[in-house]
Order: sequence, then structure tokens, then C-alpha cells
Amino acid sequence: MKPEHFVGLDIGTSFVRCVVGMYDGEAGGVPSIIGHGIAENQGMRRGMVVHVDDVAEAINKAVSEAERISGVTIKQATVNVNGAHVTGINSQGVIAISAANREITDEDRIRVEEAATIVNLPPNREIIQFFAKNYSLDGQKNIKDPVGMHGVRLEVEAHIVTASTPSLKSQDLALEKANIIPSHHTVSSLAAAEAVLTRQQKEAGTALIDIGAGTTNLIVFEDGEVQHIAVIPIGGQHITNDLAIGLKTDLDVAEQVKIEHANLGRDVKKVNIMVKVGNRSVNFRFDEVAMIVEARVEELLEYVDKELQKIKRSRKLPGGIVLTGGTSKLPGFDDFARNKLQLSSRIAKLEGVGGLVDTVEDQSFTVVVGLMMLDMLLLPPLSVSDQKFDQHGKGVFAKLFSKTHL
Repeated sequence: MKPEHFVGLDIGTSFVRCVVGMYDGEAGGVPSIIGHGIAENQGMRRGMVVHVDDVAEAINKAVSEAERISGVTIKQATVNVNGAHVTGINSQGVIAISAANREITDEDRIRVEEAATIVNLPPNREIIQFFAKNYSLDGQKNIKDPVGMHGVRLEVEAHIVTASTPSLKSQDLALEKANIIPSHHTVSSLAAAEAVLTRQQKEAGTALIDIGAGTTNLIVFEDGEVQHIAVIPIGGQHITNDLAIGLKTDLDVAEQVKIEHANLGRDVKKVNIMVKVGNRSVNFRFDEVAMIVEARVEELLEYVDKELQKIKRSRKLPGGIVLTGGTSKLPGFDDFARNKLQLSSRIAKLEGVGGLVDTVEDQSFTVVVGLMMLDMLLLPPLSVSDQKFDQHGKGVFAKLFSKTHL
């Protein structure tokens, strides 16, 4: 693959999506999307691989479609890690500065970050990403970058993301069978944030909720740094399953009801609804459908609020909630979330991309577009200067990833 092309691969519970982009200096220095592909995925449950061959086949189909549209041969990509096995933990590291002049160097910063990664993990878990939240130097707190300062005792507060080793190996095996080399692994929520959050939102304090088919990914930013990451094992498929049970109907009918008629708005004046599946028509009462959908979404938002309570940010995020993912397309979701979480809430919109944007503006493409943008940020600049990359990365992500262990 030509080095000027960048690829994101989102291995989701229901679909695999692939996006190819390139750096477009003529379009104001934004990434330009030149190809995309999507394929149904039968080999995942709640974000985890359960049938390696089915996942490999879905990856092949999505990648082949992206290759056909872009005219680029894809050999490697930045890939997401998903599933309830992904968890975030807080950690601290402390070192002494032994240099004669007591000046903090890059090596000191790396040493203190490595000290923070020394945590007791079970043998079946491993660290996939490391985020330094802030540093302290001789008691002075909330330092963003200590390099060049002088002191004796350097500390770091960090957020470490860990994942199940067997799950990671299963995903890598599926990628290997599909002949794709993962350039980097990153959590889905971080990729989504790269595609839709502005620097101002990350500084003020914002939670991004990516609601997929099998899982909901949550990431909280404050002061420009990652404060918390969590994966909740509830998604759009659970709404479909609830509808199938509650309405005593088939899964394909329940899915059709969800897509065509599920609505979280308070002012909907429907009584009866009808869906056509094949040659048959089925009727349901709208209030039954609304009650079932609302109950599951309310449960999901309760889990989100519990995660915010863990970091004492429940109802205390000035930047509010940003919603993305396929399930966020349910009409009225943003107002429903605003009422339940008592925070401003809005549906995400792609920021700073050009090219075939109209084909990937759907919320279900947010993660894969973010993965493509991170693929561009994480690789060494080839055809453009460091400064341009830093501007594209809104500064925050360029800095964040310089401190990320991948």
C-alpha cells in the first residue's frame, strides 16, 4: 500500500466497516475519504469474536469493497478493540530525579509513565493503551508537560486501558486469516472521539457515547485528557431482542419495527403501526413498542450514569453528552438522554474530513472514520510536515498519542 494512504477497520458486532483516506493538502489539510466498504458480520457477540472464520470473511468483504472504490491495495489498518472485556483503571507512578541540575527530561517522563504501568493484572489481561492525565512535581499538581521543569519528585496520574488477552488473540487471528496487519489497536470510543469532538469539548469536559449493535462505548474527556473509558455490554441488538419477546414476533420483524417505528420522542401521535416483511403484513400497538424501547434505553443510560458516578462526573460535564453509533439514530434519542442524564445532549457530526463524506456521514461510520484519522496521526509523517499533522490532530491527539503505549 502506498504510504500516503491510511486505513481504518471497525470490526463491529453486526458489521465490519473499512474506510480508506489520504492527506489532502489542497483541501485545507484535512483527511480526504477515497474509499469505504461494509460487510455483515456473523462472527461476533457483544464485541467479541466467537467465530474466527466468519469474522475473517466479513473483514475480507469490507476490505475488498474499499479496495474496489479507492483503487488502493490494503495490507494493514488501524483496528478497534471492543467488548465488555475492555476496562479502564486509574494508576499512579512516582520517580526521583537524579540528574545534577534536577531538570526533567523526556527520559524521566517515560520512566514515570512506565512506573504507572506496573499494576497487578491477571495473567489473561494486558495493557492496550496508556493515557497520562496530569503530572505533579514536588507537590505542584496539574502539570500537563513537565519536560524542562526542575524538581526532585515527579508523579503522574494515568488512566490505563486493559483487555482480555484471549479476545485480542482471537481478533488478531481473524485479521491474519484476512491478510490484514494491524498497524495499531485502539478502543472504539477514542476513534469516535477523534472524528467528532472538538478541542474545546475535550477541554471543557465531555462524554462521548458510541452505541453499537452489541456494546456501548463510553469515553470521558476533561482538560483535554482522557479521564475514563468503559464498555457496557448493551446495544441495539438488545432492543431488537426485547421487541421480539415483548411483541411475540420474529427477530426480522422486530428489527423492522425498530428501524421503521421505534421513537423516543414524547409527542408522537401514533396508535397502530404496520410492518411488511416479505409477503406478510404485521400490526402492533405503538405504545407497546415505545414502552419496550424506552425501558431498554433507560437501562443503558443508567449504566452510563453509574460510570460517570465512578469519576464523580454525573450531571457535572459542561460539554455534555455526544451520541454516536448506529443505535443513536433512534428519533428522539438526544432529548431522552438529556432528560435521563440531566446534561446537554446532541447527536455527533463528523468534523474535519473531506472526499466521499456523504457516504460516511451516517453515525454508524463514526468509529471507522476516526480509526482512519488515527492511522494518519499515528504513522510518521511522510508527505507533509510535523506541524501540519499537529494542526490536523487538533494538538490534543497528536500530544496524547506521543504518550500512548500501543
